[in-house]
Amino acid sequence: MQSSLKLVDCIIEVHDARISFSGRNPLFQETLGLKPHVLVLNKMDLADLKEQQKIIQHLEGEGLKNVVFTNCLQDENVKQIIPTVTGLVGSSCRYHRGESLEYCAMVIGIPNVGKSSLINALRRQHLRKGKATRVGGEPGITRAVMSRIQVCERPLMFLLDTPGVLAPRIESVEMGLKLALCGTVLDHLVGEETLADYLLYTLNRHQLFGYVRHYGLGGACDDIASVLKQVAVRLGKTQKVKVLTGTGDVNVIQPNYPAAARDFLQTFRRGLLGPVMLDRDVLQRSPVAEP
Repeated sequence: MQSSLKLVDCIIEVHDARISFSGRNPLFQETLGLKPHVLVLNKMDLADLKEQQKIIQHLEGEGLKNVVFTNCLQDENVKQIIPTVTGLVGSSCRYHRGESLEYCAMVIGIPNVGKSSLINALRRQHLRKGKATRVGGEPGITRAVMSRIQVCERPLMFLLDTPGVLAPRIESVEMGLKLALCGTVLDHLVGEETLADYLLYTLNRHQLFGYVRHYGLGGACDDIASVLKQVAVRLGKTQKVKVLTGTGDVNVIQPNYPAAARDFLQTFRRGLLGPVMLDRDVLQRSPVAEP
């Protein structure tokens, strides 16, 4: 990424709107120098943005003046990106580019936040063309800095897609769990039932009881084993297990807890449990005054 920097006028950092403040790689700022920088908070359709203005103020306090909220799958707000980039580059020093009339931006971010989806959305909007880069619902689809991809004719603009890069050290266990909930690390590295437990804790703490309605539960509950048992039974995700007793083997039907946890996580990630702001605790600690 650093070796490609000399070709680049602007950095477009893509991040998940549900974790607007958590897990952004601090090395990006240090490593990628003083290039103009746009922060795209993607997956806005999955995020609870009731306090969007407060989020923008908080990010401005961190020095991020150019923030765009997008939903790349529905092309929502994607049209704001190219004017933002051209405006920033136009007001910055392009000392290394001579009189070149084309723009080139590098798309960076942690894994699975929608970097490739953003490029494909820009091509749909401005070139009426489809996919130029593979996408997937798990981290690690893009594995190398790709060649330049044209996303616009007027102005002529190219983007470089890059692999997702997590910070080498994650600040806290809770930040790691937030990142995992958003799918930026593979579930089995954390444990699906551990993640489901954190998700249940988060939904209850934010008083988001969409899961009760979705799964037809009797009411809100903070015991993950009890919730997963009800989910497994409701979805028919059970398994026969041999239990050794004093009188010999007995077949017992048990809930398939890992399958229930997987369904709970996938349902959350598809937005079926309602929009969520996982960084609400950071926002509440924010010293930024109300406007």
